[in-house]
Amino acid sequence: FTRIFGYAAKEVMGKETNFLFKSLEDYTNETNDRFNTSENPKHESYEVEYVRKDGSPFFGETVGTPVLDASGSLIGFIRLIRDITDRKHSVQAISNQQAFLQRVIDSNPNFIFVKNRESRFVLVNEAIAEVYGSTVENLIGKCDADFNSNQEETDHFHQDDLDVIDNQEEKFIAEEKITTANGSVRWLQTVKRPIVGEDGIVNMLLGVSNDITERKKSEELLTYQATYDDLTGLVNRREFERRTERLLTTTIQSKSKHALCFMDLDQFKVINDTCGHIAGDEMLRQLSAELTRTVRHRDTLARLGGDEFGILIEHCSLDDAYRVVTTVQSTIQNYQFSWEGHSFNVGVSMGLVAITENTPSLSELLREADVACYMAKDSGRNRIHIYDVEDSETSRRHGEMQWVTQLTKALEENRFCLYAQPIVSFNDKTDIHYELLLRMIGKDGEIIPPGAFLPSAERYNMISKLDHWVISHTFDLLTKNPDFLRKINFCSINLSGQSLTSPEILKFIIERLDESKIDNTKICFEITETAAISNLSIATKFISTLKDLGCQFALDDFGSGLSSFGYLKNLHVDYLKIDGMFVKDIAHDDIDMAMVKSINEIGHVMGMKTIAEFVENDSIKEILVENGIDYGQGFGIGKPQPIEELFN
Repeated sequence: FTRIFGYAAKEVMGKETNFLFKSLEDYTNETNDRFNTSENPKHESYEVEYVRKDGSPFFGETVGTPVLDASGSLIGFIRLIRDITDRKHSVQAISNQQAFLQRVIDSNPNFIFVKNRESRFVLVNEAIAEVYGSTVENLIGKCDADFNSNQEETDHFHQDDLDVIDNQEEKFIAEEKITTANGSVRWLQTVKRPIVGEDGIVNMLLGVSNDITERKKSEELLTYQATYDDLTGLVNRREFERRTERLLTTTIQSKSKHALCFMDLDQFKVINDTCGHIAGDEMLRQLSAELTRTVRHRDTLARLGGDEFGILIEHCSLDDAYRVVTTVQSTIQNYQFSWEGHSFNVGVSMGLVAITENTPSLSELLREADVACYMAKDSGRNRIHIYDVEDSETSRRHGEMQWVTQLTKALEENRFCLYAQPIVSFNDKTDIHYELLLRMIGKDGEIIPPGAFLPSAERYNMISKLDHWVISHTFDLLTKNPDFLRKINFCSINLSGQSLTSPEILKFIIERLDESKIDNTKICFEITETAAISNLSIATKFISTLKDLGCQFALDDFGSGLSSFGYLKNLHVDYLKIDGMFVKDIAHDDIDMAMVKSINEIGHVMGMKTIAEFVENDSIKEILVENGIDYGQGFGIGKPQPIEELFN
């Protein structure tokens, strides 16, 4: 005692012990808790901060032993005090280090934790505690199962942890989904490393995680958008084709039978035109829900775009597939859509094709289904057509669709060229005109005439793309060859009915006229009588807009359509091109001769000049001249030739 405290025995004997304690509170606790008599006195051990005679404090570990008299009554205590100041400082230093380490990891934005073999947390930082919806203190000693409501996920985490510890992997990276107690889902990307103890044994692992929840949500959204249609929630075209491709592969191996159906809604445009696209979208959503309840669970119902749908019917003969699509057809026919007091019914044209081990490819299968669907439309709509390769009409339509593929490829590869055919004046040899004609260049360099591909382009809505190509290249060529342009009166460019109703084409023409700086009077656009009359108001505006800029117009194939001269009052064109079917036989057909004369006279009365097509010989030419026709065009006057030859 005298060595530790620095007091001589005589200085302390008989005194209260309060002066030995640094804290009065410690002395009070000592007096009240330790020195009071007890029915069952026992050894007590505690740590107290004492103070020496020189005023320096120290930590003492104290063991109190009760002293009893002969009757067993407590008469005092023996106190054994050991100076543990060095040990306390060491413990405090460790504690300070741990606190510092905790502050360091808490300041780290990553999620840091240490687990033992039981996957219980030994150390965590605040970031990961927040992910688990807990505190650092509460997380220590707990495991994933205490916070993750998904037992399967928890078992998976535990096994991963043990694999890292047991195999002592240098590094293990995993993406883990946790479902917290409150039901929220979080995704973590975790790097796990084993921790080797001083004894060389691995019993713990260190984990550093990043919260990738938002990234996973984005990935899931992108996956959904890549697979499903946003409007209807049905499988989209890309996923539909992927599943069909996969089915084709298994069909070759298993020789099983399936079917594919293309569907195109009839009269859907009426809803959009009457009530707007919002109503049309709602109708598609509702109808898609109806169809989902109709098709078999094993089959794939997809929205392929617009008002087109597809069904992949698996493990089903063609006859059974026909019964399936008949049910779908009935669902559509019986469905009634209501919108703001209006009620609508729609029909559906369906093309059905078998999928067998002999189906050559996905592209061929889709073409066959498309052909069958179009044939259902051509047959009167609202019906089902089964593809039959032996059917002559099917073969013709299939050929047209193959042209669509070739046209698309030719546009991508710029495999088109322009020919020019002269339009000769019967009155003025200096009045030189040319009509520009489109030709397609085959893969082997052969020149393909327009009659081979234009019908397909018209039917499958590609004609405007061809018009766009012709307009663009015509302006480019005329701009680069000003000498040729000066020598001619004008060049004629053909416009389809689709382009005539296209604001985009009109805007494009105006832009090219402005960019090229050529004389606009040198440009004449040819439109057919049928196209003009079918879209009279739009055609009138189209013509007047470009005529105001100086362009000229010719009404092509006049006489082949309605031949209503009354329409000419509203179509302020410069030229009437008399249909060649009347011209080619005028030498021996009085009716044809009368038609040609009549068209010519009406045209002149209205201030238009006339052009006769199909002038194939001098005899026809002489008759036309005698009857006052202004111009002639045909093989008897000049054949089409590559426009580059004219430049040379």
